[in-house]
Amino acid sequence: MATIETTKMSSKGQIVIPEAIRERLGLKPGDKFLVMGDKDVVILKALSIPSMDEFDELIRKARKQAKAAGLKRSDIAKAIAESRAKN
Repeated sequence: MATIETTKMSSKGQIVIPEAIRERLGLKPGDKFLVMGDKDVVILKALSIPSMDEFDELIRKARKQAKAAGLKRSDIAKAIAESRAKN
């Protein structure tokens, strides 16, 4: 179940995430967040590095989708080379 707390923003734009929420989510100093805002809603999404198992699963899914789309390794190498040439 979601924990609901209140907080306020400092003059520097800083917001304190209440302790109960930090503990429940395992948040630590230095953690990074994606911040999204729309109208009166602000959403913080904690960013984390995937584990090797999660990364392997992401790669497996990407390869499966690439194969279904008919992409070849040479297509990817060509796209990378074109992108690098533009920069």
